[in-house]
Amino acid sequence: MNLKEKVKSLPLTPGVYLMKDAPGHIIYVGKAKSLKKRVQSYFQHSKAHTQKVKKMVSNIIDFDYVLTDTEFEAFLLECKLIKELKPPFNKKMKNPHSYIYLMIKMEEGKRILKMSNSLVENDGNLYFGPFLNKYTVERAITGIKDAFKINCSNPSMKHGPCLNYSLGLCIGVCLGGSALEQYNRILDKIIGFLNGTDTEILKEIEQKMLTASEQFQFEVAAKYRNILETINALLYKEKVIEFTEANQNIVIVESLTESTFKLFLIKGNKLLYREILNNEQPFETIRMNLSTYLTQSPLNTRIVVSKEELDEAQIIYNYLKSGHCRYRIIPNDWLEAGNDLLIENVLEELLNEMRNTD
Repeated sequence: MNLKEKVKSLPLTPGVYLMKDAPGHIIYVGKAKSLKKRVQSYFQHSKAHTQKVKKMVSNIIDFDYVLTDTEFEAFLLECKLIKELKPPFNKKMKNPHSYIYLMIKMEEGKRILKMSNSLVENDGNLYFGPFLNKYTVERAITGIKDAFKINCSNPSMKHGPCLNYSLGLCIGVCLGGSALEQYNRILDKIIGFLNGTDTEILKEIEQKMLTASEQFQFEVAAKYRNILETINALLYKEKVIEFTEANQNIVIVESLTESTFKLFLIKGNKLLYREILNNEQPFETIRMNLSTYLTQSPLNTRIVVSKEELDEAQIIYNYLKSGHCRYRIIPNDWLEAGNDLLIENVLEELLNEMRNTD
């Protein structure tokens, strides 16, 4: 079967595809809600194709695929395979998740807000993260420096004021004195924000945006709005980590057809259990199967999300917020107390909600 015929034979269902070159090496892994539509798009002439896509397609001789029941499972499988196989075009066509840290570094007696590719223990610097997107971190640092005019181009404070001071981009940190005191107060607020204990900098930037708008300085207002959006993007990462590190036992159902659905059990960022069920199965059977797993699995084990697992955490978080599924949380103390009745009520409520919606 040639390549075009193979593409035509693909199903319109979720899954993961693995593109191969002439020697049989996997050069790209992707996921799709509809395998046929997604893979077919690579072989159609389109102005939207980048040079990287065109180069990748020119190297494709064959492909394999793996079917999944849901797009969510395709996301997780794609993530797993990319980490295991490290296909060359996944690095070229997608920004690799080189996790980034925000760092407060001491330089010549002054704290500097910078970016770091790694965390060094006990080096005297403060680290925040890891964050998922290098570009977002870069924009956040630039935005904060611009908003508070701490973009000093002479941090050593030698040879007088810096060029940025004359351009109005530096409050005069390079001159020391009261400006340096003001700079340190701003750094304290930034550290408080990154620690999750102080949101004052967000309020101050928002006020700058409103003031600019009231003065009809709409370009300036738009700049502050963009800075706020970038900083809030950093907060999204914190929400993902907080959600997964809460170690919640999450029971999820997603409809597959009019008569079937899939049940998942997740703890933290780990998918522990999955099963296809149908509407005709007695609730008691479903409850017993899940309850057996709940009592036998290590659900009380503390989940620690490493930077290598942030991708899975983000996939799960987005899935739960997507509206494609229904879910409930089963508290650990219910399991410890063996409170089957409460677990049964939650599960029955969840299944009834899913069936009635569909």
